[in-house]
Amino acid sequence: MSYPALVDPADELTIDEVRRYSRHLIIPDVGMTGQKRLKNSKVLVIGAGGLGSPAMLYLAAAGVGTIGIAEFDEVDESNLQRQVIHGQADIGRPKSESARDSIKEINPHVNVVIHEGRLDNGNVMGVFEGYDLILDGTDNFATRYMVNDAAYFLKIPYVWGSIYRFDGQASVFWPHAVKEDGSSAQAPCYRCLYPEPPPPGMVPSCAEGGVLGVLCAAIGSIQVNEAIKLLTGIGEPLVGRLMIYDALEMEYRKLKVRKDPNCDLCGENATVTELIDYDAFCGAVSSEAADAAAGSTISVSQLEQMIKEKDNGGDDFLLVDVREPNEYEINQIPGSVLIPKGEFLNGNALEQLPPVDSAKQVVLHCKSGVRSAEALAVLKGAGYDNAVHVGGGVVAWVNQIDPSQPDY
Repeated sequence: MSYPALVDPADELTIDEVRRYSRHLIIPDVGMTGQKRLKNSKVLVIGAGGLGSPAMLYLAAAGVGTIGIAEFDEVDESNLQRQVIHGQADIGRPKSESARDSIKEINPHVNVVIHEGRLDNGNVMGVFEGYDLILDGTDNFATRYMVNDAAYFLKIPYVWGSIYRFDGQASVFWPHAVKEDGSSAQAPCYRCLYPEPPPPGMVPSCAEGGVLGVLCAAIGSIQVNEAIKLLTGIGEPLVGRLMIYDALEMEYRKLKVRKDPNCDLCGENATVTELIDYDAFCGAVSSEAADAAAGSTISVSQLEQMIKEKDNGGDDFLLVDVREPNEYEINQIPGSVLIPKGEFLNGNALEQLPPVDSAKQVVLHCKSGVRSAEALAVLKGAGYDNAVHVGGGVVAWVNQIDPSQPDY
């Protein structure tokens, strides 16, 4: 499916620009008009890291007229394994300044706009305004959801990419997309694909799990390819499709992603009508809680199996709900006992648990996995080495195991 070009053509190309972009100009699908559109385009790249580095290099080389850089970090030596826009001499410099200098070295015709500081609810809408397209190179879920929501509210296409070890994904989220005939494309947003963030500790960051350096180039260049198609109105962008790349097996797969009519953001009865607390939504936890949850997180499916085995004479365990009493009244996982998180923090909960040397395992859960991870850190510190918590909490239980219960 093709879409109208996002950008009108610039008035002209200079002689220098014609020489520079000649290999584009002789492609019939791009030509003079397409190159003028690129010259008139404004693209914001979020993050000058693994994905942002190759993306900005190729956006600049392609002749995108204005490239915005939203980045607050400094160049570290560990970045150089994959963040090719920076060099040895840039260590310690702001990444945004290093990226700007590299862009200017590649193409002096590009206007570079630096947005310093961390993106947050207070500045993200103002930063995004005026750009034709957002290209996301972030590596945390809270920022991804914020970027998706802000782009949706401003009706700006969101070109997304993700990398981990040898695997990469890319897509275009644009619920406001219209077809050539002017009708709605019924395209999804990021929340349609991922309605809920993963439980804390379940998905390691690149810093924790590593990433093959060249994978960044593979996914970053695909993101630029999608950006060029959208800006110029050529080809079939990854709107409503998810591209999955396995670098070890050298396999590309594409999956259809449909608009979710019940999506909290772009669905028929949306509940997210403004920017929210994304750290709370994604379960931002302390480093102690993250460490405790790593390797000690079970799924609701695993919990269901444990309950069945226990009922049939299998290993006994204590299932503890660390939510508040009013939440416990809304819905419950069968067999759970209520000990609010505060009781763990003040130490009183330990009196209500099996002895630390008991064979009886303690299993914690909360609404989504955030508070139970914090309580789990307390238990680990008290010597309950085999204690675990339930990723996704009662929300995942209701959604995946017992949909007869109410959600909240």
